[in-house]
Amino acid sequence: MAQGSTSNADLAAYRAEVARLQAGGVVGKGGRLAELFDYLAQRGPLAPSATQGEIAAAVFGQTETDADDATVRVYVHRLRKKLDDHYRDHPPAPGATVLEIPAGIYALQVLPGNEPAAPPPPPAAAAPVAAPRGVLAVAAAAVLLAFALGWWFSGREHSTPNALWEPLTRSERPVLLVLGDYYLFGEIDPVIPENGRLIRDFRVNSAEDLLRLQNSEPDRYGMAEDVGLNYLPFQTSYALQQIAPLLATEGKQVDVIPASEMTAQMLSTHDVVYVGLLSGMGLLEDITFAGSSLSVGDTYDEIRDRRSDQRWISDEATRIAAPVFYRDYAYLARFHAPGGALVTVVASERVTGLRGIGPIVAGRHLPGELDEAAQGDGVEALIRFTGQQGADLSEAVELVRPRN
Repeated sequence: MAQGSTSNADLAAYRAEVARLQAGGVVGKGGRLAELFDYLAQRGPLAPSATQGEIAAAVFGQTETDADDATVRVYVHRLRKKLDDHYRDHPPAPGATVLEIPAGIYALQVLPGNEPAAPPPPPAAAAPVAAPRGVLAVAAAAVLLAFALGWWFSGREHSTPNALWEPLTRSERPVLLVLGDYYLFGEIDPVIPENGRLIRDFRVNSAEDLLRLQNSEPDRYGMAEDVGLNYLPFQTSYALQQIAPLLATEGKQVDVIPASEMTAQMLSTHDVVYVGLLSGMGLLEDITFAGSSLSVGDTYDEIRDRRSDQRWISDEATRIAAPVFYRDYAYLARFHAPGGALVTVVASERVTGLRGIGPIVAGRHLPGELDEAAQGDGVEALIRFTGQQGADLSEAVELVRPRN
């Protein structure tokens, strides 16, 4: 659409695209971001750039003299990114109307010279879901590394699975390997971008959580941005190096996803193996501990016995930097979940347990009473690790129980 003139057809296409974005909730169903979009859309595709004062008065109810320029800049930046992300994730058809907020301009315009976007690559045949952007590369790299290293060093050691894994080899279902991951968001200063930073906030575990807090606590989260990133603790690869060959050598179909992408529906089609920290389990945390005599305590550094109120607390976080001994705890479980999935959990409170648990669960035989209990229908166990500056120095079985 040329600047300075417009046809009825162009204007109709612009209004249709505005209506489509509004109906689809691309910028939200309500709140300041949606109000900003509506304000700019109503001005039309050829309107001059609005001033910060005009936006502050019309959208935020501030007078021009009291307008908070940073607030206007932040919200325009967020709206621009929302539109960019939408068209990137949903490539428009050739010649379709695409809206943008050009850099440095406070106006909603039609992107000139819209070219057809390259189609996204077809998903792998075995993948049940697509991993979110950002976490995909991290998860794929960790898993490929684990499979490669594990296969290379495994030899004949894992040709016969131990009692924990043996029921999985008999199952006809494919395996869903779920990796504990964590959501990150950014704080972006549109004026001084180099001052931006990435943040892990335990209150914010998804883009939906972030949007809710942006609306309810704008003073604290007003400059936050969904940057499409999740991270995977690299210590997960230590456990994966041992566990991955167990799955690969049995010829099972293995699909890999981050825990943040898991849905309850997957429990009706796959068996599930979780590897990661207790704090990264997501949906699997509720499913696992709903049928357990144990529970996660006040923090993810703690596991509590519902029966006796005994607690097993990792002190790794406060002592790992010093050359002193500390304790960490790993949690193991195997059970049938609603939907029929056989779920195997290999988790820990902190990273020393995650580093040390791999060789134990992948060995030809499990330690004593754990090996005997794992031959039943279901089992859960705690293993205590003594660590020093991240190294696993010794381990001992702390608790073993049958479970449904």
